[in-house]
Amino acid sequence: MASEKTPQPSAVEVFKHDSLHLRGEIAGELVDENDFFGKGSIQLLKHHGTYQQDDRDVRGTRDEDGKRIKRFIFMVRSKIPSGIVTSEQLLAQLDLCDEIGNSTLRITSRQGLQLHGVLKSDLAISIQRINETQLTTWGACGDINRNVMCCPAPYKDQPHVQMQKTAMDLAEHFAPKTGAYHDIWLTDTDTGEKQLAACDSEATLSGYTGDDVEPIYGKQYLPRKFKMGIALPEDNCIDLYTHDLGLLGIVRDGKLVGYNLIVGGGQGRTPSAEKTFPRLGDPLTFVTLEQVLDVAAAIVKVQRDHGNRSDRKVARMKYLIHNWGIEKFKSKVEEYYGSSLPDPEPDVAHEVDDHMGWHEQGDGNLFYGLNVENGRIKDTDTFKLKTALREICTQFNPGIRLTAHQSIIFSDVAPENRDAIEQILRVNGIPLSEDISNARRWSMACVAWPTCGLSITESERALPSMIDELESALDDLGLSDERFTLRMTGCPNGCARPYNPDIGLVGRAKDKYTVFVGGTAIGNRLSFIHKDLVPSDEVVPGLVKLFEYFKSDRQDGESFGDFCHRQGNDNLLAHVDGQAV
Repeated sequence: MASEKTPQPSAVEVFKHDSLHLRGEIAGELVDENDFFGKGSIQLLKHHGTYQQDDRDVRGTRDEDGKRIKRFIFMVRSKIPSGIVTSEQLLAQLDLCDEIGNSTLRITSRQGLQLHGVLKSDLAISIQRINETQLTTWGACGDINRNVMCCPAPYKDQPHVQMQKTAMDLAEHFAPKTGAYHDIWLTDTDTGEKQLAACDSEATLSGYTGDDVEPIYGKQYLPRKFKMGIALPEDNCIDLYTHDLGLLGIVRDGKLVGYNLIVGGGQGRTPSAEKTFPRLGDPLTFVTLEQVLDVAAAIVKVQRDHGNRSDRKVARMKYLIHNWGIEKFKSKVEEYYGSSLPDPEPDVAHEVDDHMGWHEQGDGNLFYGLNVENGRIKDTDTFKLKTALREICTQFNPGIRLTAHQSIIFSDVAPENRDAIEQILRVNGIPLSEDISNARRWSMACVAWPTCGLSITESERALPSMIDELESALDDLGLSDERFTLRMTGCPNGCARPYNPDIGLVGRAKDKYTVFVGGTAIGNRLSFIHKDLVPSDEVVPGLVKLFEYFKSDRQDGESFGDFCHRQGNDNLLAHVDGQAV
């Protein structure tokens, strides 16, 4: 019996431990009479790429009999390393969003695709059809390595090609090895009988038994989610300092020779718990291309064995490194790897590119980056993005790349098709990227209401009108050409990475936000709290005051984030409100 001082595992750890490698009760509950899953299955389902949610727009309302309404729905997320898909795969997801989703498709901030509003009765067929296109939802969520991000730019040079190959290798290497996903979703999704039979005992674990099932993750998988991303020093377009493991490409004489490994990043925080905080990663070591998988596995195993399994609020690897220090952490990684590791190369991230607009990709063809506001692919009376994408993909069959800023790249475009693609976009009311303001182009919001169960307030539905207001004010100030990053989330979990841009807006209470400033577009510095609990209608007027101060007192070439960082919050508050903290 454990002593009273021994921390007890969290409820999620118990669910995983008893799940027969992520099976649990999912198969049986999938075919029962309920429109929802039980507590254990809700946690396990995340590893399979889906979250149980409910429609926040109807939560708390009552039906004709006075009974509270709770409409259960599901988000289904595809895991897409480097954000690389085909036109055919995108078209299939557009079909799914119309047939079994809420008629929209969403590009995520981790280069994936999400269906929203899926009913439990349609869950199995949605996952099966995604797999029929050679995509998967397996490992898109949960306490495992999630989608491996990478600069998606389709340049035909060796560094970009190699980085994207590394992303694919990492995704395959760290995919869970249990057969649970196949057994539950890819057998007989019509009757559920095969799922139940396949999941009846541990003896069916695809030929494995005991700890052999998951050589990297072990029986209980990781203490918390784990994120990886790859970028270049001159283009940190995937925000690699926010990842548990970031890989910074090291290029010598035009050839990518290895990576600086950056460890311990993470965005989420809980304002009421001081023990939680956002953190940017620290450089750990340089690895050659041949060492990547083995050293990455050692890092993951250290987190597996030493991460906090009793308190999920502090279970990410960033807290382990914060508590240990980078030297102790490196020593433990070397122990698991079986050899000493060198210091990192001196290279650091120093610029970022969103890859919007037209570019030559290096083989005679072009690529075009199309800004998609907050990643939402939809059709309205005047804005028909789904229609435009269907026409472009059907007529020209370009490669598709999803960006970390929730936008789309059309790759492998013949130069003679450039005008036709632009015309399709214009006819359908889609502004070209070069016609979008910098304020909107460099902004990003999480989903929030009505589909995210964690959200405290609005984000995606609130940000566009705020940008409208901010655009007008910046134009009046003569600052419309300023490039700054603005990210908004409906809660402090930080899915849209709001803690290191120039401006971050984080949901704190209904229609109220914490305003962060002082980060950078490159993502290499955390922002600080400027004001807390700001009503939504006061957010933009407050930012405008900061931009007025910025215009009058900035140094030559200084960015908005650098200006706020240099001034410090006392000066900012004293100037905009006449009162210092």
